[in-house]
Amino acid sequence: MKRLSILLSFAVLMACEPINQKQKTEVIPEFTLPTTHKHNKWSRTIAPVLSVPSGAIVEVFTEEATDAQLTIDSNLEDLVNVSFEPIHPLTGPIYVEEAQPGDVLAVTMHKIDVGNWGWSAIFPGFGFLADTFTEPYLRTFKIDSVDKTIHFSDKIKIPARPFAGVMGVAPDTDSLLSTIPPRANGGNMDDPNIIEGTTVYFPVFVEGALFSIGDAHSVQGLGEVCGTAVESPMRFVFELKLLKGQKSFIKEPQYETDDYYAVTAFGTSIDQATRKAIEFMIEYLVSEHGLTREDAYMLCSLAGDLKIAEVVDVPHMLVTMHMSKEVLGVR
Repeated sequence: MKRLSILLSFAVLMACEPINQKQKTEVIPEFTLPTTHKHNKWSRTIAPVLSVPSGAIVEVFTEEATDAQLTIDSNLEDLVNVSFEPIHPLTGPIYVEEAQPGDVLAVTMHKIDVGNWGWSAIFPGFGFLADTFTEPYLRTFKIDSVDKTIHFSDKIKIPARPFAGVMGVAPDTDSLLSTIPPRANGGNMDDPNIIEGTTVYFPVFVEGALFSIGDAHSVQGLGEVCGTAVESPMRFVFELKLLKGQKSFIKEPQYETDDYYAVTAFGTSIDQATRKAIEFMIEYLVSEHGLTREDAYMLCSLAGDLKIAEVVDVPHMLVTMHMSKEVLGVR
């Protein structure tokens, strides 16, 4: 009996261990931004709404992509009347103290809480098959609060995999740039791999970096071919860490998880974006892993995985390349 009691006690401790570990690693926000602090353009002239030191943990709430023009009860008439002027409300900008052009801003997604509803639509004139699908179409979805599932039909269920479709730093321009295409500052990357646990690296172009985030998606396939994901309100908790004198090879956003390192590249065609992605991965392998350009190029062919993140955010498309950390011997 004594031995049985010891074994039962051990089993209880083992069962509790993951919970305790999770509690130890829970990240507590130091700053909060509601959806009222928002904008929907990219420019160094947009004043920051929050200033934080490097290493700050920030909690941010974001509105869905139409800025509340659509709701769970919306119909086709509501979709037709959507104004594109407030599209992509971004919460921010956040000024990161001591950030200067030439630095890199590391943004680690610690927690992403999906909303309880979302919508997806086909807008005439938008989407990869815009010439084929010419009529407006709207679906709204309740998102299961327990299992975080989108019930697409009686048989088709899609697990939520939330991420921010748009995030980035301010470009070095006084112009108010559209949030629709991805650029070197980040922007509308629509990369469904930038999920909870991912660290994204942005080159800094202006003092303070001026980071903003929005256009949250509950789930999206690579490509986002019809032009929308399941667009939802969301809560993000992330860390903003300034890297000085590090990763100077980064020209456009890059990111990593525990399993792989990834580069992103935008272009007006898949060919252009793909070429840039390969070059960026070569630069990473040479700078961070000491390979020659020839060996880096070869490794891209042997172990690099090209992915199309999105094909609809005209005039740019986004291509990424992933490289396994196990292959690189750093996992």
